[in-house]
Amino acid sequence: MNATLFNFAEHIFALNKNRASKLAFIDDTRTLTYGELELQARRTAASLIELGLRREERVFVLMHDNVDWPVAFLGCMYAGIVPVAVNTLLPADDLAYMLAHSRSRAAIVSEALLPTFNEALAKSQNSEVRHEIQHTLISKPALAQAFLDMACEPMASPAPTHPDDIGFWLYSSGSTGKPKGTVHTHANPHHTVDLFGKAVLGIQESDVLFSAAKLFFAYGLGNGLSFPLSVGATVILSAERPTPDAVFKRWTGVTPILAGLKPTIFFGAPTGFAGMLAAPNLPAKSEVALRMCSSAGEALPRDIGERFTKHFGVQIVDGIGSTEMLHVYLSNRPDDVRYGTTGKAVAGYELSLRGDDGLEVADGEVGDLYINGPSAALMYWTRRDKSAETFQGAWLKSGDKYVRDADGYYTYSGRSDDMFKVSGQYVSPFEVESTLMQHRAVLEAAVVAVLDENELTRAKAYVVLKAGQTPSDALNTELQAFVKSKLAPHKYPRQLEFIAELPKTATGKIQRFKLRS
Repeated sequence: MNATLFNFAEHIFALNKNRASKLAFIDDTRTLTYGELELQARRTAASLIELGLRREERVFVLMHDNVDWPVAFLGCMYAGIVPVAVNTLLPADDLAYMLAHSRSRAAIVSEALLPTFNEALAKSQNSEVRHEIQHTLISKPALAQAFLDMACEPMASPAPTHPDDIGFWLYSSGSTGKPKGTVHTHANPHHTVDLFGKAVLGIQESDVLFSAAKLFFAYGLGNGLSFPLSVGATVILSAERPTPDAVFKRWTGVTPILAGLKPTIFFGAPTGFAGMLAAPNLPAKSEVALRMCSSAGEALPRDIGERFTKHFGVQIVDGIGSTEMLHVYLSNRPDDVRYGTTGKAVAGYELSLRGDDGLEVADGEVGDLYINGPSAALMYWTRRDKSAETFQGAWLKSGDKYVRDADGYYTYSGRSDDMFKVSGQYVSPFEVESTLMQHRAVLEAAVVAVLDENELTRAKAYVVLKAGQTPSDALNTELQAFVKSKLAPHKYPRQLEFIAELPKTATGKIQRFKLRS
């Protein structure tokens, strides 16, 4: 990487000059080669400049995962304009907040999302910050060509951006409240490619990648764009929500557009893997071409990993990353998977576990996880208070609690704001949830702290049962006894409630703050 100039989009195009005819992306209806990707992105860049946008101004990107998404994202970056990738599942009120907060000057929107976007735009224009959205460019997947296949000449050369120039925004998932605009540089995805995509996962040009996590999510952006494009691999995109049925169709290559092409690497989250294993139409090992799977978003329970490997004969490489660090910084490795742990620090990242006093804790003790690494975001936009709380000099406070063993493996204890004490002893919601999910009847569980009739803190479990299981007092008692038999007495849930579905973000993270409220 040039020490003075670096444009991530141009970097990607340069890496693939000799792959012009190779498939880069396959979505539900169309394909895009590497040559077409560069051409369309450079035309997008020229078009945005022609519309009057200037360097560092923001463009709101509200798009389903299709071949237009990478064209829009890389086209913005090529022009030095900042794409703001947003969650397509959010209601108009949340989008209105993001429009106001980002002060975007243009928007690129999937046709199916236009009604929600227009509602959000109307609401945002009544807020304190009036928007200047003068142009809305529309992605129409039914067309046989990319949405900005315009007559204008492609932008001849990239904006002369620097590695630390603002490259793009991502909004935090909102698992703990209102999402925050997280500002990343042009160099940050390059770092995650080298440190995790290549060095840990070993993604190759021959791989076909499919990610359940969408491109607007930091995890999905690495899985479905920066990692594969850096080695010339092929990516399968889907606008559908990643239900087990939707995932299985792509694993087995049965959709017409895939014509038998099957992914070799799948990126998912623990919730999704649990749902797939419980599905009645789980494919046989012989029906898929998977050589590896990756999990992030939340810690992967040991039982899910072991059952998946037993069925498919491939391992799930579990790791943890964040919107703030852009991708995974602590992970198992394909040749060293210890289910029940999150592995070891990814080379290039330094980790520290600290107690409430700010000092390092000893191995075997629970501590707050801090990270020092090159892919950290610059800040939360216009949130100085939250920025100072999270970005502490060279270190980033993750908000997660971990325990490190003597061999250097890290085991997840829970989110710092989810941990609680019962009888003066810490309870890890994740530990209790993972134990409940080992029971034959349980699909998912979430544990929060509640006060009992004596105003004492106790654990309460919200449980989603597998298909065919019926809630009952007897099952309630059985689940409590099951946890008691495996964990210390103070950890078992004194209260248990059966519910149909857990509240989650679009990326699959459980929103425990909603359960607490």
